[in-house]
Amino acid sequence: MKQLKKRKHMSASDMGVGTIKWIFLAAMILFTLYPVIYTVLGSFKTNAELTQGNHFLPEEWHFENYAEAWSSQPFGTYFLNSVLVTVLTTAGTILSSSLVAYGFARFRFRGKNILFMILLATMMIPWDVTMIPQYMEFNLFGWINTLLPLIVPTWFGSAYYVFLMRQFLMGIPKDYEEAARLDGANAFQIYWKIFMPILKPCLIMVGVLNMLTVWNDYLGPLIFLQDRTKYTLALGLASFKGVHTTAIIPMLCITVVMIIPPILVFIFAQRYIVEGTSGSIK
Repeated sequence: MKQLKKRKHMSASDMGVGTIKWIFLAAMILFTLYPVIYTVLGSFKTNAELTQGNHFLPEEWHFENYAEAWSSQPFGTYFLNSVLVTVLTTAGTILSSSLVAYGFARFRFRGKNILFMILLATMMIPWDVTMIPQYMEFNLFGWINTLLPLIVPTWFGSAYYVFLMRQFLMGIPKDYEEAARLDGANAFQIYWKIFMPILKPCLIMVGVLNMLTVWNDYLGPLIFLQDRTKYTLALGLASFKGVHTTAIIPMLCITVVMIIPPILVFIFAQRYIVEGTSGSIK
């Protein structure tokens, strides 16, 4: 009887703890998603309705807000610029960072550890410090007011992504490359045909992280771009904010449009992201 009562008491306690956990989890999810929900619902309201804030849901769903916001500026051009920059920077980051990581993980050469520490030390330097020298350099090349300053640097690798891929590669047994060398493969063939397929989860994770960073980048386009035909979506979105007034409804509409591609990419790639962080070989 005592054991039965003890079990009932423990089960009731476990249920209470479980209920508290679910309530806490639901509260955290609501707290996190509330800005997104507010943005989506607010994009269908009128200015007066949004300013008054009397209703959480729109009294009338104004789908025309999106068409008006999109046509108010050349957002089609901004969208294409953002896609171009995102695709090229992601490709450059994946190729260059994986190649550098392959060198650090699978080759032995004098000063390798020192060079790797110097590479990691570059992550400690804020972009604000290198911003002016980079601007002067790109101005010397004649790249200001072009998309090149946003694209070209990514083709020289990223210290953070090099570190992630190096750790992934160091967990791969050497049997793979030894077998490939016996078959006559050189170093680049081993990198391209052996390690790149194995790196697929890590590459997708790096690509998603880079896409999120580049897609939402505002400061880079603001500094290097002057012609409105070169603007990206993030920079075009900021143009709704004037000196004295802000077009809130169009800003909310374009914000909703901007968050759709990253969400779709993340949903598609979430399985690979988990594999990339675990460092497992599939």
